[in-house]
Amino acid sequence: MNFSHHMDMSLHSSMNPTIPFSYNIISSSNCGIISTTSNNNNVALLTTGPRMDSRIWSKLPQRILDRIVAFLPPPAFFRARCVCKRWYGLLFYASFLELYLQISPYRRHWFLFFKLKGVSSHIYRNNNNSPLAGPDHSRPTYEGYLFDPYDVAWYRLSFAQIPAGFSPVASSGGLICWAPDEGGPKTLILSNPILGTLSQLPPTTRPRLFPSIGFAITPSSIDITVAGDDLISPYAVKNLTAETFHIDATGFYSMWATTSTLPRLCSFESSRMVHVGGRLYSMNYSPFSILAYDMSHNNWWKIQAPMRRFLRSPNLVESQGKLLLIAAVEKSKLNIPKSLRIWGLQSCGTTWIEMERMPQQLYVQFEELEKSCGFECVAHGEFVMVLIRGCWDKAALLYDMAKKLWQWVPPCPYIGTAGGGRGGEEVLHGFAYEPRLATPVTGLIDHFSIPFQNYNANHQ
Repeated sequence: MNFSHHMDMSLHSSMNPTIPFSYNIISSSNCGIISTTSNNNNVALLTTGPRMDSRIWSKLPQRILDRIVAFLPPPAFFRARCVCKRWYGLLFYASFLELYLQISPYRRHWFLFFKLKGVSSHIYRNNNNSPLAGPDHSRPTYEGYLFDPYDVAWYRLSFAQIPAGFSPVASSGGLICWAPDEGGPKTLILSNPILGTLSQLPPTTRPRLFPSIGFAITPSSIDITVAGDDLISPYAVKNLTAETFHIDATGFYSMWATTSTLPRLCSFESSRMVHVGGRLYSMNYSPFSILAYDMSHNNWWKIQAPMRRFLRSPNLVESQGKLLLIAAVEKSKLNIPKSLRIWGLQSCGTTWIEMERMPQQLYVQFEELEKSCGFECVAHGEFVMVLIRGCWDKAALLYDMAKKLWQWVPPCPYIGTAGGGRGGEEVLHGFAYEPRLATPVTGLIDHFSIPFQNYNANHQ
């Protein structure tokens, strides 16, 4: 499989003239120091040393060459497959894939974005039997947009094998979880975008509309939780129950077991759940709080949000094994300036500590673009991306927590004008994503899955 079939390899660096502000800001919460530097000064010059003698390369043991190739990022790996017949076949060699899986924890932290319709447009389509989901409509090709925060580069991914009427809802371990847009029992699909593989799960036992979905992959297990939006009638939903799916390499499995009753007056954020340390977290609205679920103890509870009466556009993200809450704070009646803040949940599970605050100079610029329309956040590793609703075709903010660096990054060149995310307009939905050349854990569900060609046949 040629990688060019899945990715557009043209690079787009941070020197894009569409960025609204031409400097980065480095902040320190401890000392309050702010320094600004031009983007021109931040461009790293790529230098190469003297070429290695080809006679040395030719004498390297094959296992060392394989190890070097296994460390290549996906774009470079798929280009390297064109070098020779053996390198082209590395994806089919068990010894190479075992080596790749051993060093996979050292992979880079990337992001994957999808341009999706707003929730209300899905409801409108469901109620009016849109031909998009019908057999006579040509099946669309989904596109994803991969962002590399290290090189500030965008790539384009094609999802030609995903059936019509599905949307991405979660990501973990190199796999993307897709759920059907139509109300009813949810038949989830797991896909590896790099390899183009698909695995289909059995349908959930209860019909739902737009439930929140938690997704956790390890090298030897799959855990999925589908919660809320129970269809109690064709025209009404209510957050009543949750279902869990588990399978692991020991042979133990649980097929959509109903969990404990959801907390009273819970209002899930549609399709958004964050997995941290064996627990799932989701934003709860009216008033703001956090819903938590312990997967091993089958227990739900609520966690109070910090400054909950003054939050705007709260987002839960996972970063380096911690749960973070990112939100704008508006305490206009008090002598406290508006800001965007990042809190971290402590190990006790109830206390939040403020970890970072956007520098005021940058927040003024951010607020001018945002105009109270709201924003979406996604985190991976040490990076946090902030995308303004309705403005993701102009720029986005990237925060490096290790370097305490805020940076404007260029918008994806493959996406058209932003729709704003209201009603039937389009929104940009992002996930933490780590490209994987192998995801053997999907083999655990093969003997449970309905033959996938049945789905494809309905949409050709």
